[in-house]
Amino acid sequence: MPAADITGRLARYMVEARERSLAPHVAREARHRILDSLAAMVSGAHLKPGEMAIRYARAQGGVAEASVVTTDIRTSAVNAALANGMFAHADETDDFEPVTKAHPGCSVVPAALAMGEREGSSGAELLAAVALGYDLCCRFLLALGPDLVRAAHRSAEGTSSTMGSVAAAASLARLDEKGMRHALSYAAQQVSGVWSWVRDAEHVEKAFDFSGMGARNGVTAAIMAQMGFSGVWDVFDGEHNALMALSADPKPEAMVAGLGSRYFVAETAIKPFSVGYPIQAPLDALLTLHREHKLSVDNVERIVVKLPEDGARIVNDRSMPDVNCQHIIAVALVDGTVSFEDSHSYERMADPKVRAAKARVQLVADRGLMDPAAPRSGLVEVTLRDGRTVRHFTRHAPGTKENPLDTESVNAKARGLMQSVLGTTRTEDVIRRVNALEEIRDVRELRPFLTR
Repeated sequence: MPAADITGRLARYMVEARERSLAPHVAREARHRILDSLAAMVSGAHLKPGEMAIRYARAQGGVAEASVVTTDIRTSAVNAALANGMFAHADETDDFEPVTKAHPGCSVVPAALAMGEREGSSGAELLAAVALGYDLCCRFLLALGPDLVRAAHRSAEGTSSTMGSVAAAASLARLDEKGMRHALSYAAQQVSGVWSWVRDAEHVEKAFDFSGMGARNGVTAAIMAQMGFSGVWDVFDGEHNALMALSADPKPEAMVAGLGSRYFVAETAIKPFSVGYPIQAPLDALLTLHREHKLSVDNVERIVVKLPEDGARIVNDRSMPDVNCQHIIAVALVDGTVSFEDSHSYERMADPKVRAAKARVQLVADRGLMDPAAPRSGLVEVTLRDGRTVRHFTRHAPGTKENPLDTESVNAKARGLMQSVLGTTRTEDVIRRVNALEEIRDVRELRPFLTR
């Protein structure tokens, strides 16, 4: 590859981005995703991946730099980032970028929160750091080629999370260009993730692979660079560079294309349902038909769900309820909705009524739906017992950039996830403060509302 100084151009932008004002709509979308990710952290803290992460963090001890949300644990920023990251992907309610299939929020926000607490950063600095983290998370996968990453049996989610997290953490560490270059190099050495996570039956390793690992790696790299660790100056350029090592056909310019004008924090999809992203569109389609035609287990003969081929592979009859398309569609038919509790309930998977409904659900991997402009669509066809067939196609699920949620909808989702854990008063305090994040002088002000 020709020398294009990708590392230098990126490092210089990372320094500048600290002081760059975000356009009002970009700032709003960044606040939405910070609140959405905090809600995922709070709700995920009490699922099995969260419980395991709490046990781990408590055993590690460490310098009291940052908080593990919903607990009384204060530990090193590295340990806090790992634990909070695992919380954030414990319940499949974190955001998702449809083109790259990255999950930026569940790693970038925990990394930024941990580093922000460590440094006493302002809300405005946190906002800028998170926006930068989203940019590097998604651009790294574009440069590698998400399909090429998966073709090599690696997890695109795990690969991208480290780079997003180091960008956010390095911004809050206030590194200069030299420090940014070294932080990027230490992050690149830690990039990992194998696609074997699809066989994780309890979502514990998946929560580590998608988010805890990347958040930990990014904060580690940023602190090392902050403390003066020297490293490779140009990790994305020249011989044996990271892009060549991780992709059979890298596109280096994608790492820097549109920096400062295209913000991925405004492009990810906020999930309205706590289920794997390929299920969002078909669940929306089924619930639409449920309302319009008063569907029930008594009047439905058969349900055919058609998904893009790659998405169908991810959610085809998996052992985890929240990433099992047939099961979630069956729950929606039986209940007319899918609650947070039901989407994570193994007991519902054994419910005879749900199992009987699931037997009527067929999942079809449809190559014809492989549309780059709508990569996570869903078509649902329902055959009724009176002989009629009704169908609904959801091209863009609610929460996508094409079909976005407004602030009150994001607040309502966060409220539903946090209230049972934090209580009404603290939940409303968190929502109010995040929606006015630029007014916060020190992110440690959030600590009393998020911890025990």
